[in-house]
Amino acid sequence: MKKSLLVLAVALLGTHLHAEPRNPNTAWFRAAGYGLFVHYLNELQNNPAALHSLGQSTSWNECVGAFDVDRFAESVHQSGAGYAIFTTHQRTRFLIAPNRAFTEVTGYDPGEACSTRDLIADLATALARYNIPLMLYWTGNGPSADAQANARMGWKTPIDDRWLEKWCSVAEEYGLRYGEKIAGYWVDGCYQKHGGLNYQDAQLARLVRALKTGNPKRIVALNPGVELSAYSRHEDFTAGEQNSFALYPDSSALNGEQWHILSFLGQMRPDNYLAAGWGEPGVRYPAPELADYIDTVNAAGGVVSIDVMLYRDGSLDRSQLETLRRIRPLLQQLKNDAAQQTNNLAYRKPVRLLSHDGTREMPVHPGTYAARYG
Repeated sequence: MKKSLLVLAVALLGTHLHAEPRNPNTAWFRAAGYGLFVHYLNELQNNPAALHSLGQSTSWNECVGAFDVDRFAESVHQSGAGYAIFTTHQRTRFLIAPNRAFTEVTGYDPGEACSTRDLIADLATALARYNIPLMLYWTGNGPSADAQANARMGWKTPIDDRWLEKWCSVAEEYGLRYGEKIAGYWVDGCYQKHGGLNYQDAQLARLVRALKTGNPKRIVALNPGVELSAYSRHEDFTAGEQNSFALYPDSSALNGEQWHILSFLGQMRPDNYLAAGWGEPGVRYPAPELADYIDTVNAAGGVVSIDVMLYRDGSLDRSQLETLRRIRPLLQQLKNDAAQQTNNLAYRKPVRLLSHDGTREMPVHPGTYAARYG
């Protein structure tokens, strides 16, 4: 009888019992601890109205051709990041590497949409000199803002299987070309609840199969929107998009997926709330606060991705890079301090804030650094 009750309990709890991610291929990701996320897009690095462009505007092909991968890789190395996530596109036709399938299905000539330079291959090579894995940002809605591509691919919402097959052929070509040079994907725009896309389970499965072509060990996250949840049984880690670094894991896994959060280091833009601080300059968190957050998340088995500003020439925002350079030494100092506090039972234990009369527990504001610990 007791055994039957235990089996029933396991069945009811399901994947909530996973203390570790179900996919062992996420082990390297967890060991990395934290990494960088950058937006590299025609409307940023090739738009003279955006700081990212350094005031320059050329063809997209020339923009990609001028990107300094060595400068970028050196900056990522200096930041102490354990991986880098780089955008391949976002809604437009402008991709960062040649792709015959995309060219054939959309009718654009090489260089008109896909760059003739293979920036993905060059990024992977430059980062590999520092043993930094390359991950890519992909989407489930493809070039949905481009009229010609939409007409040729048959774009419509809800997502159509015929359109999806064409978009998957683009991902499969890249997957076969790069093999182990691409360690994973963070996938946007594959929503079930937002934007009318209405992705179904079988469609998410098809998209993930395409993304793992050429390297079944690639890890994939499917973004459900601004939330931290286990979105799909086909993903390996949580997309974890947030507008602040405020959430903490209970363990390394959330419903069997590797716990992961993504937010931005840049300052919020008062003139554009929807853009938040993604890809923006400046520093929202001082180095000690950011290191404390990363240390706490890593200690529970979670992973942190930090969005930073990327310039056209491959450099990062200087104030952000200077902040990031301090993170690894600060993390080591936290470990050293912890080793000396074995007899201090209150050291780095979460505080309980009580009301004046001591009868009610008060919430700690997510952004309050000093009040989190006793």
